[in-house]
Amino acid sequence: MARPVPRHATALYAISATSAVIGALLWVRSQTSTLPTLHSSSYGSFLAADAYTSSDWRVWSPAVPDERLGLYLIAAGLVLAVVTRLVSRRRH
Repeated sequence: MARPVPRHATALYAISATSAVIGALLWVRSQTSTLPTLHSSSYGSFLAADAYTSSDWRVWSPAVPDERLGLYLIAAGLVLAVVTRLVSRRRH
C-alpha cells in the first residue's frame, strides 16, 4: 500500500505548479500580439483600450523579456517538481 504524500511535498508541488502556470501565461502573453476580433464593436473597443495598451510596468527587469521570464518560470517549476519527487522517494 502506498503511503500518503507528506505535507511538505504537497506544498512544493503546489508552488511548482503555480510557477509553471505563471510562466506559461507570461510566455503566451508575449507570443500573442493581436487582439481577436469581436463582432460587438463596443465590447471589442473596450478590450482593445483596456487590456492591450502598452504599459511601463513590467513583471521583471527590462533586460529580461516576458517570453524568457516565462520560460524560466516553467523550467523552475519542472525542476522543483522533479526535486520534490526525488527527495520524497528517498525519504521513504
